[in-house]
Amino acid sequence: MSTPFWVAGKPVTSTRTASVRHSFDGSEAGSHYVPSASDIEAAVQAAHDVQHEFATLPAHVRAGALDHVSRALGERAEELAQLITAESGKPLKWARGEVGRAVSTFRWAAEEARRFSGDLQRLDTDAGGTGRLALIRRVPKGPVLGITPFNFPLNLVAHKVAPAIAVGAPIVLKPAPATPLTALALGEILADAGLPAGSWSILPTGNEEAAKLVADPRLPVVSFTGSVPVGWGIRDSVPRKHVALELGGNAAVLVCPDWADLEFAAQRIATFAMYQAGQSCISVQRVYAHTDVYDELSARVLEQVRALRTGDPRADATDVGPLVNTAAAERVESWVAAAVNAGAELLTGGGRDGATVEPTVLAGAPEDADVMAEEVFGPVVSLSRVDSVDEGVRLINASRFGLQAGVFTRDLPTAFDVSAKLQVGGVLVGDVPSFRADQMPYGGVKDSGVGREGPASAMADFTEERVTVLTGLTL
Repeated sequence: MSTPFWVAGKPVTSTRTASVRHSFDGSEAGSHYVPSASDIEAAVQAAHDVQHEFATLPAHVRAGALDHVSRALGERAEELAQLITAESGKPLKWARGEVGRAVSTFRWAAEEARRFSGDLQRLDTDAGGTGRLALIRRVPKGPVLGITPFNFPLNLVAHKVAPAIAVGAPIVLKPAPATPLTALALGEILADAGLPAGSWSILPTGNEEAAKLVADPRLPVVSFTGSVPVGWGIRDSVPRKHVALELGGNAAVLVCPDWADLEFAAQRIATFAMYQAGQSCISVQRVYAHTDVYDELSARVLEQVRALRTGDPRADATDVGPLVNTAAAERVESWVAAAVNAGAELLTGGGRDGATVEPTVLAGAPEDADVMAEEVFGPVVSLSRVDSVDEGVRLINASRFGLQAGVFTRDLPTAFDVSAKLQVGGVLVGDVPSFRADQMPYGGVKDSGVGREGPASAMADFTEERVTVLTGLTL
């Protein structure tokens, strides 16, 4: 039986259905109804019509709805983890982690909704403002169009939906065509949250429909997570809209000569270069290790990578599963081969079986090879030797991306100096760049996008200041 989509908080069916296939073995993960043009129009108009009502909804109602979603996600955690694995090919251990993160994301948004109060500013600092006080509040810019990718079909949806609800901004969500089922299951939970009709819709439509939604003036805010050309294309197409973009990267690690615990560094590098088959914007892709530690680190990384278990993502023991489809795996395989032809040394991996690519470690890849210069989005990590910390910083910054970077050092001045010099949105000291706490600001610079996620940051992004001046007061 096909899964309905959601228009203005109600389940809707249609005359068309689409099937979602498991990338590991091609089995059907499920199917869903596809919205028609009239369904899409109804969702957008409902968001437009409800915007004032939703913006003025009491904070306790919005926060209570978010609390409900957080609790219900926790209660359905295993079911949702199994669904994430079925439609995305993500190993079950990582799918369970994603559900746990979504529980926290909605909880954080509920807490932020309760303290989203604004500021007071006295205006009697000049004589003309005597007796005047400004109340500065943030109000929604209008309905939000959220467009999410396949690699985190629940938590990246949460990072669009939760802050929109927290501020009272209606949201029309378009999940990735490859992984819509988890978002539609979230709709079942939202339907019981007691929110006004029109405050949210979930439309599993094709990417060709996205351009019409982006252009619709009734959706003045666009929050997009996905590829670089699509993201910047969206921003260029609607210069008068507010557009937030998270566009990925090729996350780098710098291992400094003072770092002694190379086993820990190797374990973190190996795990988070290969987790989710490398399909994370902040999975470890480039490692620059000082020559003093390079040989030992590379040996330990190889040992850790070779110990990872590849196979059916539905098995609890699997560490590395398939990519989202065979075409993605073929691209990664070709990039590895091109790097080797250009002079890189293949230390382990490089093979492919259907949509599954072996965990792959390269050494000495040229900086202009795709595995270094572009976003691999596959289980591939490249190791490079550097003679100084400054050389490592220079090479990290040479990338057109700038999402997050990791620096292994125990020296405080080095940590501060490198953090100041790295052109990225976040620096992780003593760890890989793959760590993300869902409450912190998250986003990048350069081709990694513009704007920040995290409930509080996105709430600010979805709103604008409104000033109310009170007159004739004794202050």
